[in-house]
Amino acid sequence: MAKKILLVDDDMDFVMPNRVLLEQAGYTVSTASSQKEASAMIAKEMPDLAIIDIMLESADSGFTLAYHIKKAKPDVPIVLVTSVTHDYGLDFDVETDEERRWVKGDMLIDKPIRFEQLLDDIKRLLKE
Repeated sequence: MAKKILLVDDDMDFVMPNRVLLEQAGYTVSTASSQKEASAMIAKEMPDLAIIDIMLESADSGFTLAYHIKKAKPDVPIVLVTSVTHDYGLDFDVETDEERRWVKGDMLIDKPIRFEQLLDDIKRLLKE
């Protein structure tokens, strides 16, 4: 059975090609363009992995969504994607336990992403 990935980003230029590539790699992909939409989706069915843009409706929407997913099901891997490092010069990571405690992500990837690297990371997080 195909693993379910939730892809949350308000940039359709990011969502559409990555959705197609993930589906071609054998995953079932659901997409949402907001924290609110994604929250409604996970209330019905929790994904096996979530890829979440940090900045959605507000500057911390992605963090909030990741928090709620981890609170409901701590073992769901979360990949946070962002361009805030590039666009705003903010620097944070999820390399240490302390950072993961407040960020609630298992991985942080700066945009633009390389799909091959994302796919390798997904396989590692899902233990495939």
